Amino acid sequence: MKHLGVIFFGALLFIFLNHGVIAEDGFVKTRGVQLVLNGVPYYGNGFNAYWLMYMATDPSEREKVSSAFREATKNGLTIARTWAFADGGYRALQTSPGSYDEKTFEGLDFVIAEAKKNGIKVMLSLVNNYDNFGGKKQYVEWARSQGQSLSSEDDFFTNSLVKGFYKNHIKTVLTRINTLTGVAYKYEPTIMAWELMNEPRCTSDPSGKTIQAWITEMASYLKSIDGNHLLEVGLEGFYGSSNPKTNPNYYQSGTDFLANNQIPGIDFATVHSYPDQWLTGSSYEDQVSFLNSWVNDHIHDAQNILKKPVLFAEFGRSLKESGYTINQRDRIFTTVYSGIYSSARGGGPAVGGLFWQLLAQGMDSFQDGYGVVLSEGSSTVGLIAEESQKLIKIRKMYARLRNIEKWKRAREIRRDQFWSGNKVNGTGN
Repeated sequence: MKHLGVIFFGALLFIFLNHGVIAEDGFVKTRGVQLVLNGVPYYGNGFNAYWLMYMATDPSEREKVSSAFREATKNGLTIARTWAFADGGYRALQTSPGSYDEKTFEGLDFVIAEAKKNGIKVMLSLVNNYDNFGGKKQYVEWARSQGQSLSSEDDFFTNSLVKGFYKNHIKTVLTRINTLTGVAYKYEPTIMAWELMNEPRCTSDPSGKTIQAWITEMASYLKSIDGNHLLEVGLEGFYGSSNPKTNPNYYQSGTDFLANNQIPGIDFATVHSYPDQWLTGSSYEDQVSFLNSWVNDHIHDAQNILKKPVLFAEFGRSLKESGYTINQRDRIFTTVYSGIYSSARGGGPAVGGLFWQLLAQGMDSFQDGYGVVLSEGSSTVGLIAEESQKLIKIRKMYARLRNIEKWKRAREIRRDQFWSGNKVNGTGN
């Protein structure tokens, strides 16, 4: 029966892949292990571009944002993940607790408006675990400057004043009215989801209790303001004490892929994948083998334990290290994409992947070895476009099936009305 199901799906895909118009407006929601948009299962190939607001803050640099979105759309990409934070420092969004730079906020307004124009959904992260663009370190320093005695950056998760700063940031961003569209962020369907933190870690409490409590509190608070959008944590996918052997080098981060994603208010799970960073002492073949297991294990657990969608929100391979080749990067992309597509074509929980990172032309100073410039063309760009088309075809198939079901229901209603009318007129048997 399993094989017959695969054959049936393939036949439907062949018949319907060129049919079915998909409406891209509306809020992305969840239904079981799938994301849905306007009632149709939603699968998206996408990218990370943390720099979008940073660049858009300067009007003379905004063309880089526009061109990045245009190239992304040309290659079938439909989801962008980026920062909605810049805490202190150059081009700060939040210059001090509760104080915001309007020029930078207008940069974020531009990013959302451009994404909307190009039919791209946006995932917005609200704070960084690291000190790039401020992060939890900046929040803790702000609290210290107000007399708080804090010993660690991990006090971000427990100190009441710091948590108040962060909650205020959540409220400020969610209630922001876009100066270009006139729509408050919490009512903007171009925004697909909020992310509580980029790669949260709390190594001072490997038990996971600190992070679990923080996510529970912040998810509840965010949802009390915005019931329209999806919410995810920003996790890398590390397992807690119940399954540490799955982690690279048994690493303990104070997070737990299973426990954290079962918190009420968390709508879907995320996974990051960097075997070149996590397994530096291992061979390339061992890294690929680990990645294959990492992808499949998280899909399995999303399906059978979490019963929620899972998005592979970051993955890539740096080309900066000596001996690393584009073919090796392509194999990393292929491994992730194959796992996603295998799950998606069977109606499973993997809903897409976002590579790290997309760059526009003229951004060499942002090149971290992982950057992909779509307009330059490469074998990697070909893989990205191919995955996009595969996922789009699945969505078209579902849209076509939904239209058929609507047609069947309408036909049944018309038939019932016909016979009911005949009986009333005395012409029925």
